Parts: sequence; structure tokens; C-alpha cells
Amino acid sequence: MSDDPAADEVVSTDATPADIVAGEAAEPSAPAVPAAVSPGLPPVPPLDTGYTAAGVPTFDSVREKIETRYGTAIGASELASETPQGRSVEEQYEARQRAAAERLEQIKKSMHADEADQS
Repeated sequence: MSDDPAADEVVSTDATPADIVAGEAAEPSAPAVPAAVSPGLPPVPPLDTGYTAAGVPTFDSVREKIETRYGTAIGASELASETPQGRSVEEQYEARQRAAAERLEQIKKSMHADEADQS
């Protein structure tokens, strides 16, 4: 028991609307939330979590995740290409591509030379 008699009061949850209107139901101790929204302010829409009630991601949330990851990847590659290490990797890749193309040409020439020898 506390010193405040109002704190010891039991709040009934079995009150009917008629009891509340007549003032017979106990008043809750929590402050009432205003029912009306301030004029001029739009109502606040429900929070969009990106998932349906069944827990399935929405199309918009999936698209946003993909676009965010794509943008991050593009930005990271642009930043990486501006560093000395990034340029070195690009040069190594281009050198391998040229070497692979040259080797392919050598193989093609050797195959055509074998065909000419057999005829």
C-alpha cells in the first residue's frame, strides 16, 4: 500500500460504454491521448517495414536493396580504380587479356598449319 489513496484504486476493465458515459467506471491514471490530429497536419501513415503481414518482402523493398547494392558496387569500383593499386590491377588484367588473345591466335595458326600438312 502506498501513501496515495488514488494509487491503490483498482481500475475496472469490465466497464461498458454506458458506465463510462455515466461516470461510474474508474478513470485510468494514464493521461488521455488526444483523439483529434492538429488541423493542417496530414495523418501519419503506418510505418513501412518492407515486409507484408505474412513476412514476405515487398517488391519495392527488394528493388531498393538491389539498387543500393548496385550503387555501392559501382562507387567502390570507381574509387578502387583511382588508387595506384587499382590501376595496377587493371593493367595486369589488360596484359593477361592481350596474352590470352595472342595465345589463341597462335593455337589457331598451328591448327591451320596441321590441316595444310595433312592435305
